[in-house]
Amino acid sequence: MLLKGWTKEITRAACRPEAQTVHCIAHLDQHIGEAIPYLNAVLGGYTYVKEPPSVTFRNQGKLISVHEDHIAINALQDADEAEKILLWLQGEINAAWEKRAEITPSFQAAPRPQLMAIVKLLPKTNCKQCGQPSCLVFASLAVEGGKGADDCPALEQDQRKKLEEYLGQFHFD
Repeated sequence: MLLKGWTKEITRAACRPEAQTVHCIAHLDQHIGEAIPYLNAVLGGYTYVKEPPSVTFRNQGKLISVHEDHIAINALQDADEAEKILLWLQGEINAAWEKRAEITPSFQAAPRPQLMAIVKLLPKTNCKQCGQPSCLVFASLAVEGGKGADDCPALEQDQRKKLEEYLGQFHFD
């Protein structure tokens, strides 16, 4: 077992005291830098940095960044949710490390949708039916996994299908 434990630090964003969510920094008891490329290969990181090694995942509306000596998680309900995610991640890190001989490490982020490719698939009417001020804003949210083809009421069926197919190539959790 590579990762055995951590110390949690739960905070609220100082710049937004009204925020309903908290953030967690888990200071790791062990350095896990060597496992990060294997974890990235298994989970398909949203971003990857080679030196010093870190990988960031998007999972259930949260950003989870794994560094060699700490893990950062945003948009949490409470400390219990942080603990659940940390336990899940501990299992993923340890499993990737134990199976590293069978895994080709990945030093690149997973492919991401391109903003302009999404814009080209939208009606470009800026109708605001989706709740966004423009099709460009909608597309930027789609890049992040926050919007999908079904969230654009102005899309005709064939346009909807093309956007679904395009976005379907990318992994959003």
